[in-house]
This record gives sequence, structure tokens and C-alpha cells, in this order.
Amino acid sequence: MEHLPIYIGLLFGITVALTAYLFYKATNTSKVFLVITVAWILIQVLLGLSGYFLFSKDTTPKLPLLVGPPTLLIFISFLVKRGRLFIDGLKIAELTLVHSVAILVELVLFLLFLYKYVPQSMTFEGGNFDLFSGLTAPVVYYFGFVKKKLSRTILITWNFICLALVINASVQAVISLPNFPNGAVGQPDIALGIFPFTLLPAVVVPLVLFAHLSSIRYLVIRRPSPNLVMN
Repeated sequence: MEHLPIYIGLLFGITVALTAYLFYKATNTSKVFLVITVAWILIQVLLGLSGYFLFSKDTTPKLPLLVGPPTLLIFISFLVKRGRLFIDGLKIAELTLVHSVAILVELVLFLLFLYKYVPQSMTFEGGNFDLFSGLTAPVVYYFGFVKKKLSRTILITWNFICLALVINASVQAVISLPNFPNGAVGQPDIALGIFPFTLLPAVVVPLVLFAHLSSIRYLVIRRPSPNLVMN
């Protein structure tokens, strides 16, 4: 393992901030979302800086503490009426732009691979094709919501494809963890135990998943919108 240049961590910090900011804009600048997100990030920053998530053969995996709470909150949001009202108030155009952060995420993962912090399977040179989401998100935003040229079917299909890519990337990350049973051969994924990269499963991935699921709900229930071609 090589020493990691500070600019990689700074680049990822920008990625986290941009993801949260774009989603915040999609919420119509919801103060509740802002408070919950900032509080969660601060908790993860403190735990990450303390070395709490560092991987060791003598410790149990702590990844559930990163992904569990936000995943549970997303699940509950779709179940309860107040949560669904929040979801239905999100701006689908801005939600689409959230996925452009995949470009930065994939760049960071590639740099981490070069410095032997993640396996190649987590990069666009391996089995992670989430870069597609980042590259196409601005295109979908422009033609779907500025020019209004994309149909509902195209938008639903794009969201499902990108959702599958996010899930695939997440699976690749999990099975590459050092303490995952029968995990990846070769370079393990040690970056997710190191701050600030702990914020990838704790903040970035949940927000991206939430954006896709909310967009799919919006499109499937066929709610009228002046910002969407409805055929």
C-alpha cells in the first residue's frame, strides 16, 4: 500500500459536498433534510477521524453502521405517509443532476486503485460501469427537462439501468472488503474503512439510491408535471 496524496481526499470531500448540495436543491431547500444530512455527516466525520472503521482481522465488520441508518430511513420514507409526501415534493429534474457526481466518484475510485486502496473491480476498468450514470445524467437532464424531448419510458428505463449499476458497484465494494468471507483475491477494498472515504457508503451512495428510487416513483405513478414529457 502506497501513501495516499492529500488531493484525493480533498477531491472526494468535494464529491460528498456536491452530492449533498444537489440533493438539497432537489428538496426545495428543505431545512429538515439539511439538518439531518449535516448531523449524519458530522457523526461520520468524528467516527472516521477516530479510526473507528479501520479494518482489522480482530474486529467485526462495521460497514452496517455506515449504510444501515440511511438505508433504514429511506425504507421508512417510502412506507409512511409523511415520508411519501416528502418524496413526492422532490424536483425530479434536480434529482437527475445528482447522478452526475458519479464522474467524480469513479475518478476517485480509479485513483484509489492506482495507490492500491481498492481492487480494479471497483473501477471503470473492472466491473464497475457506474461512470455511465455520471456521463449521461447531464444529457438526460438537458433533453428530458430543458428540451422536454425524452418520454417517460426512456426516463424510467434510464433510472432502472443506473440503479442497477449503483447496486452492482456497491456489491463489488462489499465483496472486496478485507473481512468479507471468500472475498476478492488480490488487493482488498481498504478505502471504505478510511476517512473520508467512509462517507461513500454513508452519504453518497444512499443519496444516489434515494434519488433514483424517488424518480422512479415519480415517473411510475404518472404524476402530471410541466417539466416532463408524459408520453
